[in-house]
Amino acid sequence: MSILGNRVVRKEDPKFLTRGGTYVDDLKLDGAARVTYVRSTSAHARILSIDVDEARSAPGILTVVTAADVDLEPAPLEMPLLNQQMGQPWLARDVVRYVGEAVVAIVSETQAQGADAAELVLVDYEPLPVLVDPEEAIDSSTLLHPGAGTNVSFELQFGRDESLFDDCEVVVRQRMNNQRVAPCPLEVRAVAARWEDDGRLTQWSSTQAPHSVRDALAQTYGLFEDEVHVISPDVGGGFGAKIGGYPDELLVAWLARRVGRPLKWTETRSESMVALGHGRAQLQDIEIGGSRDGTITAYRLTALQDSGAYPRFGAVLPFMTRTMAPGTYTIPKVEFNSRSTVTNTTPVVSYRGAGRPEATAAIERAVDLFAAEIGMDPAELRRRNLVPAGEFPFTTPVGTTYDIGDYSRALDLALDASGYAELRKEQARRRDAGEVRQLGIGVSVYVEITNGVPGGEYAAVEVHENGTAVVRTGTSPHGQGHVTSWAMLASDALGIPIDSIEVVHGDTDVVPRGVGTFGSRSLQVGGVAAHQAAGLVVDKARQLAAKLLEADPADVVLDKVGQRFHVAGTPAVAKSWAELAREAGSGPDGLSAETDFTPPGATFPFGSHVAVVEVDTETGKVTLERLVAVDDAGRILNPLLAEGQIQGGLAQGAAQALLEQVVYDEDGNPVTANLADYTFVSAAEVPSFETTPMETPTPVNELGAKGIGESGTIGSTPAVQNAVVDALSHFGVRHVDMPTTPERVWQAINGEERS
Repeated sequence: MSILGNRVVRKEDPKFLTRGGTYVDDLKLDGAARVTYVRSTSAHARILSIDVDEARSAPGILTVVTAADVDLEPAPLEMPLLNQQMGQPWLARDVVRYVGEAVVAIVSETQAQGADAAELVLVDYEPLPVLVDPEEAIDSSTLLHPGAGTNVSFELQFGRDESLFDDCEVVVRQRMNNQRVAPCPLEVRAVAARWEDDGRLTQWSSTQAPHSVRDALAQTYGLFEDEVHVISPDVGGGFGAKIGGYPDELLVAWLARRVGRPLKWTETRSESMVALGHGRAQLQDIEIGGSRDGTITAYRLTALQDSGAYPRFGAVLPFMTRTMAPGTYTIPKVEFNSRSTVTNTTPVVSYRGAGRPEATAAIERAVDLFAAEIGMDPAELRRRNLVPAGEFPFTTPVGTTYDIGDYSRALDLALDASGYAELRKEQARRRDAGEVRQLGIGVSVYVEITNGVPGGEYAAVEVHENGTAVVRTGTSPHGQGHVTSWAMLASDALGIPIDSIEVVHGDTDVVPRGVGTFGSRSLQVGGVAAHQAAGLVVDKARQLAAKLLEADPADVVLDKVGQRFHVAGTPAVAKSWAELAREAGSGPDGLSAETDFTPPGATFPFGSHVAVVEVDTETGKVTLERLVAVDDAGRILNPLLAEGQIQGGLAQGAAQALLEQVVYDEDGNPVTANLADYTFVSAAEVPSFETTPMETPTPVNELGAKGIGESGTIGSTPAVQNAVVDALSHFGVRHVDMPTTPERVWQAINGEERS
């Protein structure tokens, strides 16, 4: 019997529940000093002068650095598709472009001394016109990067067909704001750097992709890859925002070389709210058309992406939005165009789903709007337009090929689990009675792409002479449970118990190559690689056992229960893993193998969510009463881990629909720069979620597995938003933008914000 598919308790948890994890800020580095950044308090201003004299003479200060002191080549942009004239300097030079941009770096003996010295730095700013609104920025004569000659950082233009809706009986249009949010990982960013006596650089980093950080450091400092050692210890969350290396992280090594000391830098929570990249920030215009019988025939999504002051991966998020624009529906005509623009705000980066939640939110609101327009139940409209189960692989009008799915079954399971018909009856009763607390029911059916960025992953497996094993992986977990999962995969192949299998990650000297953990890619790429490497070790062991048993390798079998090899039918004479490992010795002939697995394509998890909300029509307060989720991520390796991912995703998605939004005033000052003002979701704001399992294995990989890390977020957001609008529909409300705060809902009920 395989261990795969069982509810195996996480191997990681005893450590976290007893002594706790070891994060970058916990590291004890002999002689380490601290780094403090002085950040811009202006959104857009010319730097007239920087006075650091008093700071330099403050107690414990080792050095104070401005842009004029940094002799590094400019850092390249993350992607060549971006406007290369919009790169972020190591420290702001001449102009600051958002509140939170690093202007001065201070190195001090203690963190407190650095904070005190930062108060002594005087920066004289000459204010410049501020662009916060992306619509204003896109065509403004004020250019944030004059050398670029435009504020457009990236665009996808596929043309506009003015006849797209000519054959439609009904066309519905709506402007929607997929608002800017803050990732808020529990562990903020942190870096430690030390130059070794042999000239190598060691850097500890709270990152989702240590090998990418290694490569960025090597490029920055003109080193070979093997001259840089990056270690990623325990990482307290990332949500996509910790994929790349930020300039202030990469600069710590330069500062360490300047003072000749190891250095540590850990951002504060308030610093993290303005300096860690934000997510979403996409303004959408949707148009959807079809016939009154409920057939959708045309859909257009036009997106304006706010990329913040310096374009990073967030600027190209519309590419992923376009990829998933039609959602789960057989819409014959789909059109997508987008532009991305810089603004005087924190740069936008990947955030849980990265472009796919934006696509799902748009199409799922569009379908609800169309259903309301033709007077059809939104669940029924969805059912009529879903891609049939027999049509896979299915290629959409934008050229995306979905691997496999059964969207109607997911919808049916969610509706049945929620008691949809009874909910509608209760909703009608409350409306007839004119009750203050009205019921809203929201439905979504989603599909998303996981491992959407082509690439492989590294894994190696080795069996030791004591019969234990080690798995080395290029993935880099930060809460997902890879240690348990990869041990299960190796155990499935080797028969060695998971408690005897060590999983090593996050150290570029021990794991020679890797891509990292993001985009829900790890299991379907890194997990498969680990499983394959373990299989290669089994093959080597079988050859060796056959030699020792004087048998044909084809006749030798692995008894996984007994953890030994024997000739089929004669189990009395056998060779254990330990015996074989001792016989093989170390080196190339040892019981080890490595592999780089590159799948033939992406996978497409799908599902359906039903949200039930109560809205107090006198105050506008929304209470999420129920959230029913059916998430199909192919074959489930460990239901316990999958449920953890789903639960977290559901909470994060509901939070965007109900609570969270990064807000700037008209001068570009953030007004949600701490967790008192930014309504970070907690367990108190969400109910116990109701999940229903569904598994449709993908043919793309041998495990049949898809990603699950982002699905909950993608499906829940539109379901909750649809539920809020549904609760208000009898007041004539057809749309409420996210977050559906009490103020916004009250205004919609009272006609002040009714679309």
